[in-house]
Amino acid sequence: MALLIKNGEIITADSRTKADILCEGETITRIGAGLDAPAGAQVIDAAGKYVFPGFIDPHVHITLPFMGTYAKDTYETASKAALVGGTTTLIEMCCPARSDDTLKAFEEWMARAAGRSACDFTFHMGVSRFDAPTESHVREIVGRGISSLKIFLAYKGAFGVDDTELYRTLKLARELGLVVTAHCENETLIFERQKELVAAGKTDPGRHHESRPPRVEAEGVHHLMTFAELTGASTYIVHLSCREALEEALAARQRGVDVTIETLIQYLVLDKTWAERPGFEGAKYVMSPPLRDASNQPVLWNGLRDGLIQTVATDHAPFDFEGQKKMGISDFTKIPNGIPSLEERVNLLYTYGVKQGRIDLHAMVNAASTQVAKTFDLFPRKGTIQPGADADLVVFDPAYRGVISVKTQHMNVDYSAFEGWKIEGRPSVVTVRGEVAARDGKFVGDPARGRFLKRTPSRA
Repeated sequence: MALLIKNGEIITADSRTKADILCEGETITRIGAGLDAPAGAQVIDAAGKYVFPGFIDPHVHITLPFMGTYAKDTYETASKAALVGGTTTLIEMCCPARSDDTLKAFEEWMARAAGRSACDFTFHMGVSRFDAPTESHVREIVGRGISSLKIFLAYKGAFGVDDTELYRTLKLARELGLVVTAHCENETLIFERQKELVAAGKTDPGRHHESRPPRVEAEGVHHLMTFAELTGASTYIVHLSCREALEEALAARQRGVDVTIETLIQYLVLDKTWAERPGFEGAKYVMSPPLRDASNQPVLWNGLRDGLIQTVATDHAPFDFEGQKKMGISDFTKIPNGIPSLEERVNLLYTYGVKQGRIDLHAMVNAASTQVAKTFDLFPRKGTIQPGADADLVVFDPAYRGVISVKTQHMNVDYSAFEGWKIEGRPSVVTVRGEVAARDGKFVGDPARGRFLKRTPSRA
């Protein structure tokens, strides 16, 4: 089946041109003006619209056991939400607990996605302890097509690694050519501050920020950067939220440390006052690291604009307000961490980034697609529009005007963090390897089209 997208303006990380795109099978085969449609081809008129490469979310949680409960989405729901929002590839964090068998966990995460995802997917493999079996399992998992790991410098006793495990994980990553993605905070500082706040009766959601202020995150970044410098490992800081943490990462980069930086759409458009809302409403906005003071937002936007920050993700972790977030109604430390945002990332980036002059279209594509693909061994199969690339395309209508609401979202969670927010522009057609998957806010594709993306380490 062939697909021809005509009359659109193609926007990549470094170019823009008006041209047609012919897709045959699963890939892009021709780009040019005035292309003719082969017999039987589906034709989409993109006049007045942008055509972007499919967006890639480098940091999502779909299957997430956390604080005695589980995130609400499944691949059936999350992949559809992603596609409606213009995201055609997901990279999920596979997060076994310290007591779990690493290889078994990987196989369980794979089983939950295989045959159930409407979009393509891969994983960062979590390392929550490091011993001889873990090392053997990581080598096996890399052989099965994974080229990145995930570590936590937080969540003491659950996901977090100690310094010996951190050092050995980074050494193995350097040997195998892997990228190590890292949650950077200081688990001891958090644990002690949480105890002090709860003992003092300070238990509302707004106290979450007090338990892990910017300096705690900056210390986590500094710690990781020291270990990365001494091992030579390639690192990727997930969900960087504030100026202090950014300064530590940039100082390390100037010393020659190989570090890529990710921020989240939440940090760009929300601030900590949302987590301080009365009547426990703030629990909807509890995540780690926490939402920060609004003064950090221009720092992050400017970092994206100037290429200091490479990617924008969601850290999508949907927990219902009723029944899950309310587990912490009398103790903020028991609120499941996460803000659902998978479906809204691209629209918010465009509306509050591009339309307000904070970044341009190229920076948007670069941060939400191209740099992700390059960092995680998916480029040029993903992340660009060129012959031979997978035909993951987003026809984006800049004239659309709408409002975000839980009533229309596809994410399986009982609230929207952006309820009532206005958006300017949205995807009108989204394709996965040449097949239309979403149209005008509705999923219309094959619910099992998604494929596991095998990746080969490129840094060995």
